[in-house]
Amino acid sequence: MQIIEELYNRFRESEGISTDTRTLKKGELFVALSGDNFDGNRYVSTAIEKGANHIICTDKSHADHKNVTVVENALKTLQELANYHRKQLKAPIVALTGSNGKTTTKELIVSVLSQQYKVSATKGNLNNHIGVPLTLLSFDESTEIGVVEMGANHLKEIKALSEIAAPDYGLITNFGKAHLEGFGGIEGVKRGKSELYDYIAGNKGKVMVRQQDAEQLKRSADIDRRLAPIFRIQSSQPLSIVWDELEFQTNLTGIYNVGNMELAAAVGLEMNIPKEKIVTGLSLYTPENNRSQIIRKNGLTIIKDAYNANPTSMRAALENLSQQSGHKTAILGDMFELGIYASDEHQNIADLADELKIDRVILIGENFYKTQAGSHEKYENFNTFSKSWTPLDSSSNKVILIKGSRGMALERVLDLI
Repeated sequence: MQIIEELYNRFRESEGISTDTRTLKKGELFVALSGDNFDGNRYVSTAIEKGANHIICTDKSHADHKNVTVVENALKTLQELANYHRKQLKAPIVALTGSNGKTTTKELIVSVLSQQYKVSATKGNLNNHIGVPLTLLSFDESTEIGVVEMGANHLKEIKALSEIAAPDYGLITNFGKAHLEGFGGIEGVKRGKSELYDYIAGNKGKVMVRQQDAEQLKRSADIDRRLAPIFRIQSSQPLSIVWDELEFQTNLTGIYNVGNMELAAAVGLEMNIPKEKIVTGLSLYTPENNRSQIIRKNGLTIIKDAYNANPTSMRAALENLSQQSGHKTAILGDMFELGIYASDEHQNIADLADELKIDRVILIGENFYKTQAGSHEKYENFNTFSKSWTPLDSSSNKVILIKGSRGMALERVLDLI
């Protein structure tokens, strides 16, 4: 503990923290992390040259430098430093995880809380064993509420992240078919995500739960909890919502985002924010970075949801598309990290597109290419698809859904439209 206290003092003297010398600024503390494909120790000299306030590394050859502390495990030290910092913070912390909608829900929560508080939160999707510590270390004395997003692709990961972040409040967006390979199936997903509930229960915290989610109601039955309000959809594309006596317009599409907004509203209510301010926060949020974005281009309505995909979110996106008026086109890319479930899950999505009577379905990627896909157009990779693409006629009402896993980078489709 003494070395963590000493390093914490160095952190307090620094201008921030960095794990990448390419973006390292003078006066920051540099942590030389190492992994399967990189070794931060190779950049210690660069960090010194760039004026790092202090450096944490595992390479003993730098031990004599006055601004270097050599440790056994740099990642573990970073995590312990973040946990120590968290204990100094007076601000309550809200943690969230789930299979789908984590980042959107996090941004909705931030938008709601920001109507009344100084909020610090996860930037982008820095939600793993490195991102969570860096997020915590970005919080300071001015932070009135912290919001921490947690991602996982195997059991015990949420448990570890919860122990680092020590949240006071928690919520799970949903249990879906994401990272089935790492979790070993849907039951593994439920157990893994519920590790957040386990931490909250063991530390007398409180969780937010949607009233319509029977599985989560069961798993949170013995925990102090707030049930989220129930919203009614007035209209879609984008969503217009009715909440008791209030009606408000959002910049979101898809019924799946209603649940995300309900959870954000529950957090706002728990933090004593008036309903009118909560509605303002929900209305102001505009999705970006390929998440449920509605784009008008060349007379077409495009739903760009290309940041990521799994069977659960893909089903929700297709069901949302099927409810739109006009000619409907789905451009879908492979879903990753499904392991032995990949073949069946891709076939299920191809079949669903048939059942929903989507007018035109374009499937891209090795897994979709292997499906028995009826009249659907199939391409083994993006290059073969792009070579055969012809611009859509924009003279009639057309809606296009673009969705696939991050590695498919289907946002490139926009350049073709």
